[in-house]
Amino acid sequence: MRVALVLATSAGGIGAHVRSVAAGLAARGARVLVCGPESTEKTFGFSGPGVRFAPVEIADRPRPGTDLKAVARLRSLVRGADVVHAHGLRAGGLAVLARGRLEGLRVETGPPVVVTLHNAVLEGGMVGAAYAVLERVVARGASGVLGVSPDLEERMRALGARRVGHALVPSPQMDRKPGPDARERLREELGLGDQHAVLTVARLADQKGLFDLLEVAGWLREKETLFLLVGDGPLDGRLRERIAADDLPVRLLGRRDDVPELLAAADLVVVPSLWEGQPLFVQETLRAGRPLVATRVGGIPGMTDDAALLVPPRDAGELAKAVASVLEDPRKARGLAEASARRGRELPGEEDAVDRLLAYYRGFLRERGSE
Repeated sequence: MRVALVLATSAGGIGAHVRSVAAGLAARGARVLVCGPESTEKTFGFSGPGVRFAPVEIADRPRPGTDLKAVARLRSLVRGADVVHAHGLRAGGLAVLARGRLEGLRVETGPPVVVTLHNAVLEGGMVGAAYAVLERVVARGASGVLGVSPDLEERMRALGARRVGHALVPSPQMDRKPGPDARERLREELGLGDQHAVLTVARLADQKGLFDLLEVAGWLREKETLFLLVGDGPLDGRLRERIAADDLPVRLLGRRDDVPELLAAADLVVVPSLWEGQPLFVQETLRAGRPLVATRVGGIPGMTDDAALLVPPRDAGELAKAVASVLEDPRKARGLAEASARRGRELPGEEDAVDRLLAYYRGFLRERGSE
């Protein structure tokens, strides 16, 4: 089987997922071509046994001139593929357009195109309008659409997609487990003392609800609690200004590669996002067996089941109540940690995701008489 995987600019979860899928498919005998910006190859290193990389510049924002060149290049690259699988709305829309001629927004030529939608469209204005057009192109032109959350799946059904399913985007297994002294060592390094440590790992962007987190930190400043925020992104400066102006008990740690140790050192994990699909950090938290408070958005409820305390998004008051209730009640914290560990053992892994995709691809090939 020849599979072409397509993605746009990525510095996080999508790139890691595509790398995992590419390696898994190649290990099962598929010939895999990954198409995306050169920066993604430098970041993720897709190339390997059975996997070839071809540069195609697909930005994370609409760029008409660049997009037309990307469509033409994709059309040439994927011509011999049995299946094209694009990840993300931008890559998906361009892959559909590259597949062949559109007739009434139904693509009738070329290999089947599967699109996995990893994010909701939250932008407004001209960018939001452009994404709305791409949504319709994907819904009407893709052979199949996979969504990482129920709301994305329903959106595609409402737009007329022919075949809609649920995507599996498991977090990679952690390369290492924290040693028995990791908690004490890291807490000492961070100068935590007897304070509670509340951990959030996120891109510093609007979608992550981080100003709600700062509100919570302000309200709980008397609780001997330090909020640790790990990540980088466009909101870094504004967050630092707010933390300094209000003297908040929040420490920005930047990007770090010791998330397993940070999880071990934390007393509670908080995910205040306005929307999420299948966030890798939530999966890491569950597998680490840490108590979790998160917003009830996107794919989080299905992922956590009853292993997290869920609150509405954009409600800093409810978030603060939930955080305080866990920090003030050791029994509740232990119960959440135990439920988290149980749920973590139930989560599907990378092998499960690749097996499901292969079965999905083979369904299309059987329909076309190609297998």
